[in-house]
Amino acid sequence: MAFKSDIEIAREANKKPIQEIGAKLGIGSEHLLPYGHDKAKLSQEFINSVKDRPNGKLILVTAINPTPAGEGKTTTTVGLGDGLNAIGKKACVCIREASLGPNFGMKGGAAGGGYAQVVPMEEMNLHFTGDFHAITSAHNLLAAMIDNHIYWGNELDIDTRRVTWRRVLDMNDRALRDVVTSLGGVANGFPRQAGFDITVASEVMAILCLATDLADLQKRLGDMIVAYRRDKSPVYARDIKADGAMTVLLKDAMQPNLVQTLENNPAFVHGGPFANIAHGCNSVIATTTALKLADYVVTEAGFGADLGAEKFMNIKCRKAGLAPDCVVLVATVRAMKMNGGVAKADLGAENVEAVQKGCANLGRHIENVKSFGVPVVVAINHFAGDTEAEVDAVREYVASQGSEAILSKHWADGSRGSADLARRVAEIAEKGEAQFAPLYPDEMGLFEKIETIAKRIYRADEVLADQKIRTQLKEWEAQGYGNLPVCMAKTQYSFSTDPSLRGAPTGHSVPVREVRLSAGAGFVVAICGEIMTMPGLPRVPSAEAIRLNDAGQIEGLF
Repeated sequence: MAFKSDIEIAREANKKPIQEIGAKLGIGSEHLLPYGHDKAKLSQEFINSVKDRPNGKLILVTAINPTPAGEGKTTTTVGLGDGLNAIGKKACVCIREASLGPNFGMKGGAAGGGYAQVVPMEEMNLHFTGDFHAITSAHNLLAAMIDNHIYWGNELDIDTRRVTWRRVLDMNDRALRDVVTSLGGVANGFPRQAGFDITVASEVMAILCLATDLADLQKRLGDMIVAYRRDKSPVYARDIKADGAMTVLLKDAMQPNLVQTLENNPAFVHGGPFANIAHGCNSVIATTTALKLADYVVTEAGFGADLGAEKFMNIKCRKAGLAPDCVVLVATVRAMKMNGGVAKADLGAENVEAVQKGCANLGRHIENVKSFGVPVVVAINHFAGDTEAEVDAVREYVASQGSEAILSKHWADGSRGSADLARRVAEIAEKGEAQFAPLYPDEMGLFEKIETIAKRIYRADEVLADQKIRTQLKEWEAQGYGNLPVCMAKTQYSFSTDPSLRGAPTGHSVPVREVRLSAGAGFVVAICGEIMTMPGLPRVPSAEAIRLNDAGQIEGLF
């Protein structure tokens, strides 16, 4: 049986005008700013008008550590949203926007897959409504204004060796990780070492995703530390007088984007920080607004639960006053086999023993998520080659961990395939048994917070950090930043910082290479192991297969 590609399915979608989708959530067409016929931004006026309504139930979808076999976290998020609507619940999906870097690199897009997709798929995976371009422009405006300030006399006495604000680009480009700027003589400024990060790692992206409105956005942008003086005192973006112009560039980007699933259910797609190098959740403004408009909001956190869910709980929920009612942990039989030592080429053959062996990774995530006081359901995202014995092996393992696993066939069957999962999730959420609490208190020291995550979530024996890093953390505490949460920048492929170490490793160390203060976003980033804040393209990038066909349609996106 030949399966249609994601893009073929998306192209055949029977989309409804975006005003009809908004009406499902009680949004009048006057509050929608349309971008074509099938996507729109939601007005701040409407967002303000619903702030006092009670919240619906919040469902977080997370996953095991990603493998080349694929897990389908976004697909499950969308499928569950459709499933909840199909069983009579008023549900809305909240996911992140796609970054061009991984789209043209190795990972592909971020709109779901099969018959559990958000559309328009092509636009969502490309320029969409221009939010990422606005973030890139705002970030780089600040970079230009810093260098310009230094060029015209450096009134703030910035130490040019201590400019911490790098530039960004929404593309994987390893050649730009470390660069020298301002070469070419006096007219071009003072030469210095600099570099680029990918846009989704920008603090501006994090701020957009954590800000509650435009006033909060501008305050946070102004709070960003961009450089230090010779006496090591910080220079803020507001000192450069960039915060106002940056807010103007981000005015429209701050408004959540409304689109639809293949089954014409509402979905907010807004913001997109990576989970391995940033906090990995869609915007607070989209999630909190959706909770006022729907009885159920299904959202996702990036990569495995050791990254995405941990940051969702410790950063996003802490900052926004949110508490999930249920967590859905996505796993696949294929990924269990890979964690059990099976090569990708051999995944088609039944191997119950490898499934059982690989379940240790799943068990670790179940235990971790439960430690936040939230009930967990495992969604087995079904692939056509899965055998009954393999599915049963996962079910039995999950039951032995005090949870339950439900087979979900949303990729092939849409909401019909996810109805069982939707019913169970609704039952759990409506029981109201969640007793959510973050992993550590605000007042814990910064290094102790890093240690807490490394030991309790990653199961590391120790955190390795040289004296320079420990001193830096102490200095930030002395400056009043000690109560901030930490955002771990770490490989997504393993609980450890070694991407090749699958399963549930113990006895490892977490080396912290660098720490960065995101004072505007409100967290401290700990960069661990070999993680890069500017990824590179793989040997054969996806871009090689992306093209327009004779009918002018896009081919090769996935």
